Amino acid sequence: MEFESDVAHDGPVGKLESTMRVAVLTGLVIAVTTAASIGFGYAVHGNLNAYYGLLSLFFCINLPICYWEICLFLRRDAVERRADYWRARRRKTGRTPAVEFLLSEIPLSKALSPTVWADVWATYSMYDGSYADRRTFGFNADVANGFFTPIPVLVLHATFAVGFLPARLAGILGAMLFWQWAYVTSVYLVSFFVARRHRQIARGDLWLYLWGTNSPWVLFALLGLYVSVRLIVDGDYGVLGHR
Repeated sequence: MEFESDVAHDGPVGKLESTMRVAVLTGLVIAVTTAASIGFGYAVHGNLNAYYGLLSLFFCINLPICYWEICLFLRRDAVERRADYWRARRRKTGRTPAVEFLLSEIPLSKALSPTVWADVWATYSMYDGSYADRRTFGFNADVANGFFTPIPVLVLHATFAVGFLPARLAGILGAMLFWQWAYVTSVYLVSFFVARRHRQIARGDLWLYLWGTNSPWVLFALLGLYVSVRLIVDGDYGVLGHR
């Protein structure tokens, strides 16, 4: 399926223009950056460390999602319009909007288009309408994450690789960052159930689109908290395999 949008493109996609499925593009970005990070760590320290590898994966997932969250703010009006589009399309075709979007083709020239990535949130709003409503906690929590965490993530990722910050300082920064991820995500999950939004979606969708997409921000954050505490207590980067 070629990407369809009444807002995403200024004109028709040229026949010779290269395209890629949204899911493939996203997977490639995460896989390539994670492999590069782990490979760099191995080249520097001569070993593979599970904690470093898992946290590198998490950082490389978080950074593109930060960009999507910035797009949520920049194209908040488009998200609200596209939520209506996907809702009507689901009624017409019976297809799952999230799956249809992930399997759609986008031109590589628009791989960074904020309007294209607004559809991430428009399709997710089929399960949580707060992402099509800028007044809600979910909307503003993700926008804040998008704007305020990329720089700390890059600093932490770099110092986990080469140890350019004192270990205790890196641990303090990590504890602050990982704690807020665990806390904010937990509050979001609680608010979802308190608002009884879970009653509006099927159980399978609840596990896949709510727990599946949000639990990594709790589980990886708890792992990051453990590593950060070790950095503070040990005073060195041994927990991450530094020699």
